[in-house]
Amino acid sequence: MKTITILCGSALALTAFSFSQAQDEPKEKPKKADPAISKAAFREVYKVLMHPRCMNCHPAGKSPLQGDDSHPHDMNVTAGPEGKGIYALKCANCHQHTNLPGENMPPGNPNWHLPPPDMPMVFEGKSPAELAAQIKDPKQNGGKDLEQLFHHIAEDKLVLWGWDPGDGRTLPPLTHEEFTKQFRLWLDHGAEVPDA
Repeated sequence: MKTITILCGSALALTAFSFSQAQDEPKEKPKKADPAISKAAFREVYKVLMHPRCMNCHPAGKSPLQGDDSHPHDMNVTAGPEGKGIYALKCANCHQHTNLPGENMPPGNPNWHLPPPDMPMVFEGKSPAELAAQIKDPKQNGGKDLEQLFHHIAEDKLVLWGWDPGDGRTLPPLTHEEFTKQFRLWLDHGAEVPDA
């Protein structure tokens, strides 16, 4: 019995030592940033951001766009002071918690809204360089640092809706997994702004 206790105690001590040593070892060394990889990755990200699933909620004006042709939203809907519509035309009056069944029926999400007017985050009409500079600027992106931006595009349920948009709507040109991979490459290699 004494032998078993000594062996168990030794095994626990060895495990604790190994765990402690693993904690002290440096993490994987960061790769050297490569501006060319970063810029190429953002060009892939840009394809998604300019797709109607993203751009329709990031318009140049005060009204959302709709449809795969990005036409002005019916009924003269406007963002309002919080990005959630105004009066009887609040976003949540038509956009329920989930997509309504049927082709081109109102899409849904519990937090359906546009960016607020004081932080419009316009995608429409922006070049890759303009959009990259805007996205990484906390004064223009809602105060987010680069990691918060990554978590936003990777986890926000309204962003994820773009890959589950309901019947009759096209999907972005990259899968969400590929989109987040390219966004990560953009960040990890310096969040470079493309040349044009």
